[in-house]
This record gives sequence, C-alpha cells and structure tokens, in this order.
Amino acid sequence: MVVPPRILARRLRMLAGIALALALIALVAALAAVTWCPPFVHYPVQGIDVRESHGRIDWFTLRARGVRFAYARATLGAERRDTRFAEYWRGMYEAGIPRGAIHVFSMCRLAADQVRNFVTTVAPTPEQLPPAVELDFQPDCPARPDRAVLVNEVRILLAGVEGHLGRRAILKIPHDFERAYRVSEAVRRPLWAIQPLAPPNYLARPWTLWQTSSFRRIDGMHEPVNWNVLAP
Repeated sequence: MVVPPRILARRLRMLAGIALALALIALVAALAAVTWCPPFVHYPVQGIDVRESHGRIDWFTLRARGVRFAYARATLGAERRDTRFAEYWRGMYEAGIPRGAIHVFSMCRLAADQVRNFVTTVAPTPEQLPPAVELDFQPDCPARPDRAVLVNEVRILLAGVEGHLGRRAILKIPHDFERAYRVSEAVRRPLWAIQPLAPPNYLARPWTLWQTSSFRRIDGMHEPVNWNVLAP
C-alpha cells in the first residue's frame, strides 16, 4: 500500500517532533546531572577532591560557590607524586578552604615504601584535615594479594601516615574493592564511600564522607570534579 505524500510528510514531521522532544529531555537531564548535588539543608558541609588532571583551579571562586572542604591527591604508590599537589595545597590554604591530602595505595609496592613517599611530600600543618588513603584496583598494578596480606599492608601504611601527621586517616573505598577485600570490616577507620546520586550502603559501618558524583561542573574549574558531602 502506497502512503499518500501528505500523510507521509505529516508522519515525518511527527517523528521529527518526537525526536526533538527526546533530545531536549536528554539535554535537560544531562544539564541537571552535571550541576546536581545533595540538598545543602540535608548535607550542609560539601566539598571536592582533585588531582593534577583538573588543571588550574580558582579556589576563591570555589569557596564562593559552596565548597567547604577539599582534598588533593598527593602521592601514588611508592614513587609518584601528583604534579599539582603543591599548587593545590597552597591555593586551598590561601582561599581559606580546609584541606586534606590523599595517598593512592598500590598493591604492587610495600607499604613502608609508600609511607616514605607520603611523608616526604606532605608536611604536617596544624589546620589540615585527616589524611585519606584511597584503596582501589590500579590499572598499572596486576597484583591481587590475599586479604590478610592486603589488610596488614594497609595497617602498616596507616601507622606511618598517621604517625607523621598526628591524625587518624580516612579510607576511601569503592564498591568493587570493598566487595573483594571487605576492608571496612577489618580496619576501624572513618570511611569514604563512592556511589553516584544515591546514599551508599555497601560498607560494614556508616560512612563519614560520600562521593556523590564524579562529573559535577562548578565555576572555578574547567573539568568535572568529584563532589563529596560530610555525613550530617
């Protein structure tokens, strides 16, 4: 059956309108996602964590936009240092944003060697936040030690980092790493959970910090940033 040209044209216009409406809905949803954060009335203390790939940061603008704390990646494993850590560390201090340092743990290097990397990079200061240790599967490290070995190495690292700064550390643990090693059951430290949009419940104990997204955009930064909230 041949469709008359007028009916065909009408159907094509209808399909084009539907496609346009769907595209607009998708655009609105994307814009909402990149600007979303949990309500400040429920989580009044919100902040970010950054690394060298974020480039130049206007810390004064971030403070004016509601950033109340910030963590900067300082060290990775036993040898690597974040190339912008010193710049970010100074910028947070000058803007009056409470600051903390992150060490990214490597299962391919001894904890004692990683402690040396951290303590020679991050100097103790009276105002800084508790240090954070990020536990995750790193693409450059194929090692998968037994749980008992991993937990012991984490404890060695924590002893060195905490002894250096005089503060109890917080453990940043994504869901897949926790599922594999159940670190939150074995190591009694404050916990930093990672789960987009919905409050996480995969840890053995209540979380202290929650990374709500890794794609929020905010004035003062050129790249999307990890957005975090403090437990109320």
